[in-house]
Amino acid sequence: MRPQPVEIRELHAQICQALADPTRIMILYVLSEGPRNVSDMVSALELSQPLISRHLKVLRERGMVNAERNGTNVVYSLADPRVIQALDLMRAVLADQLAQASKLARGLSYAAR
Repeated sequence: MRPQPVEIRELHAQICQALADPTRIMILYVLSEGPRNVSDMVSALELSQPLISRHLKVLRERGMVNAERNGTNVVYSLADPRVIQALDLMRAVLADQLAQASKLARGLSYAAR
C-alpha cells in the first residue's frame, strides 16, 4: 500500500476524532433517520441543547453534517450517508470482538472448575 499524503492522513484522523465521541455517534444515527433541528434532537436523545449544539459544531467542521437555515430553525442532515455504513461496520467488528471475549471467558470459567 502506498503511503498517503500527509493531508489525507490528517483529514482521516479528524474524521476519526469526530467519531470518537458517543454523543456524536448518537447524533449521526438520529440524522440517518432524516433531517432534524436541534429541538428534535434534544427530544430524541434526551440531552441538553447546548451539548447537542456543541457536538453539531464539531460534526459541521469535519464536513459530516450539513446545516440549512429554514426560517428561524437550522435543519441538520448527514453530509454523506456512507458514514452510517462505516459506523455499522465498526459495530459489527465490536460485536465479533465481544463474542470472542465472551467465548474465551466461558472457556476459562469451565477450566477453573
